[in-house]
Formats: sequence, structure tokens, C-alpha cells
Amino acid sequence: MTQGIKEKTIVITGVSSGMGAAAARHLAAQGANVVLGARRADRIEALAAEIKETGGKATAVVTDVTRRDDLKNLVDTAVKTYGRIDVLINNAGVMPLSPLERLKVDEWDQMIDVNLKGVLYGIAAALPYMKEQKSGHIINLSSVAGHKLFGGSAVYSATKFGVRALSEGLRQEVTPYNIRTTIISPGAVKTELLEHISEKDIQQANQDFVGQVGVPAETLGRLVEFVIDQPADVDVNEILFRPTAQEL
Repeated sequence: MTQGIKEKTIVITGVSSGMGAAAARHLAAQGANVVLGARRADRIEALAAEIKETGGKATAVVTDVTRRDDLKNLVDTAVKTYGRIDVLINNAGVMPLSPLERLKVDEWDQMIDVNLKGVLYGIAAALPYMKEQKSGHIINLSSVAGHKLFGGSAVYSATKFGVRALSEGLRQEVTPYNIRTTIISPGAVKTELLEHISEKDIQQANQDFVGQVGVPAETLGRLVEFVIDQPADVDVNEILFRPTAQEL
């Protein structure tokens, strides 16, 4: 018997745009209670209002994933509002690609803080509740860059390789608590992520590539639904998806 999506409480970070926003809309349409975490209050409040207008359930919580207390508040709010947390989707991420020799050290720090520490802080917030419930599902977003490197991706890839290692370690540790874990690694997807690239030559090359082959942000929502909907004794540990036209 499948798990189903209806009435599950799903916390999602990075929902002010792109894959996070699209996943929130999709899961809410399937009957989930979605708890929306992102920094841009106007964006997430508008998204919550949109979901409610179409009959869904949504709660917006301003969240900076580089702040541990913000993530604790996000998860605590989900539990206070809906009684439990069934799924955490650590989706927030930044991708300011650049060659190492350009020494964009502040951007390196930002990627580590958001892409890696943000995932850790999400786990720290959700895990105590899931252990107590003896159930739960943590979904971490990696990337095709967490499987291979390409021009300017050294630090970004390091954070996304790190997410995969962290997720596998988590999987091994939480099996006694009936908690499932999934890594989802997207390839080229049309989102705002490329706007984070400050190096114009790198940005243009990636915009050209993604513009040609990228799939819509809605793709993530369908895959998240698939992994959540599996029977309780099935744990889909990793999905890597690309546009059919993507060679890299």
C-alpha cells in the first residue's frame, strides 16, 4: 500500500522561486500541508495565499537556512500548526560558479553555509521529532554537480558531493527509527539559480546551455511525490535526473 500525499505535513526550504515553489504547489494540490521556508517574505506569503485560494493548506515562515534558529522555528511551526512533520525537503541552494583562480572566497563561504550547513541545520531541526514519531522522510537536494565536475563548479560540486555523503551517513543512522532518506540530484532545470553567478562569462555559458536543454521546475515536484508515495517499507535513496537532451 502506498503512503499517499494527502494530509502529510511537508516542510520545504528555498520555496520563494524555482523548484521549491513548484514542488510546494504540486504537493499542496495532492492534499499535503506545506510549510514554506525562505528569506523573501513577500514571495512565500504570496505563494501561501495562492495555495489557500485553490483549496490547499500552506503556512509561510521566513527562514534563512544559514541560521540554525530559523530552521528550528520553521520545523517547530510545522509541528505546532499541523501536529507533526512527515517530510523535510532541504531544497535551498545557491550556485555562484567560478574558477578557483578567481578567488571568490565570499561566494565559497556562501555555498558552504547554504548548500551544506543549511542541510545540516534542517536535519538538526527535524530529526528529534521524527525519532520520537518513529517515522519521517528527509529529502536532500544535491545536483548532477554532486556526481561530476564541470567548468567553474569545484566549490559548488564539493558542497553537493558533501550533501550526498551526508545523506548516506544519515540513511545508515536513522534506519532504527523508521526514517526514510532520499537524495535528489537535478541536472539542467530552468530556475533562478543561474542568477547567483557573478562571473558574467560563466553565467552566460550556463544560461545558454540551460536555455537550450533545461526542463521545467515542476519536474522536481513529480519526483518528490513519487518517492514520498512509496510503501512504508520502500526507501528510494537516490534519484539523478537530467533533461533527455543533456549530455553532461
